[in-house]
Amino acid sequence: MTTPLIQLRGVSVRFGRQRVLSNIHLDVFANETLALIGESGCGKSVTLKLIVGLLQPTEGEVLFNGRRVAEMPEKELTAMRLRVGFLFQGAALFDSLTVFDNVAFGVRAKGGVGEADVAKIVKERLLEVGLPEAVQAKMPAELSGGMRKRVGLARAMALDPAVMLYDEPTTGLDPIMTDVINELIVRTRSRRPITSVVVTHEMRTVQRVADRVVMLYPLARLNPGEPQVVYDGPTTGLDTTLDARVRQFVAGHAGDRITELRGEISEP
Repeated sequence: MTTPLIQLRGVSVRFGRQRVLSNIHLDVFANETLALIGESGCGKSVTLKLIVGLLQPTEGEVLFNGRRVAEMPEKELTAMRLRVGFLFQGAALFDSLTVFDNVAFGVRAKGGVGEADVAKIVKERLLEVGLPEAVQAKMPAELSGGMRKRVGLARAMALDPAVMLYDEPTTGLDPIMTDVINELIVRTRSRRPITSVVVTHEMRTVQRVADRVVMLYPLARLNPGEPQVVYDGPTTGLDTTLDARVRQFVAGHAGDRITELRGEISEP
């Protein structure tokens, strides 16, 4: 049986008294695209940060290519992170740097690449995401939301990562630009072998890019002992699953959530 590239074994995360993840077991296999879905606050973005060691679990362990991330010395952890591209929410570009310098940042930090080759990589990656050479001199404040997302993707891809992590890649975008970003995710996968984890609320993105879907459920709405992973399977099974919570989320139906939310707001 193939060994997963990324493994979460019995992972729990708490921030003070607040539990975010509880006893999560999750495998991500090489070259698959996994969509991680669920309501806001159920720990999706936290999961991405655990994978690259930006956060450490309160309990359990995270493994990358068979190595425990928490036990990696700094040099090995840095090398691992250079294999991972991370498209943050809002793209998280450096406001004081031009588009060129944003995309070049990781390549320069890695070292061993001359400026002529840096310029070639930047141009190629921007063209891959549909941005012309003229955009290189612009500052992030001069870009639309969709352009910033594409620059962020170009920056992530500049290191030719083995793994791509996408944190809400289409949030705040109009339907056309959402489809553009989805298409870029698919093209990235088709150009080179890559493992992807996509955190999203957008079901169009799930249907377009994912091989497999995992849905997390908020701990506050689970009974004691219930697993937080309420679905793990193909996209084709989302509409036919017997779990009403999954069907409700996929369909986008509020159901009894309005009553529940009213109760949350009224609590002292």
